[in-house]
Amino acid sequence: MKNETSFIEVFGKNPVMKVIDFLITFQAFDYPLTEIAKNSGVSYSTLQTFWSNLERNNIVIKTRRVGKSDLFKLNTKNPAVKQLITLDWNLIKGVEEVYQ
Repeated sequence: MKNETSFIEVFGKNPVMKVIDFLITFQAFDYPLTEIAKNSGVSYSTLQTFWSNLERNNIVIKTRRVGKSDLFKLNTKNPAVKQLITLDWNLIKGVEEVYQ
């Protein structure tokens, strides 16, 4: 499908990759879990099955609480996350080179 990002084309459409792809794309912003699920195309119940692993491994961090909702964003200080961001950019550059 042409609407997929390079990251998803390479790593597949599994829920974890879809969430990580969304968080990389919008890394400057924080979101409640419901919005992360909605915007990444993953059901909320599926997101809940692996979200604690992302928190435990410091892939995502809680940034603040608004009302009853906790907001989260990608932990861009984590060395593994930095590598994922670099990989994402390299994939994008590779696709751009193919189309030039």
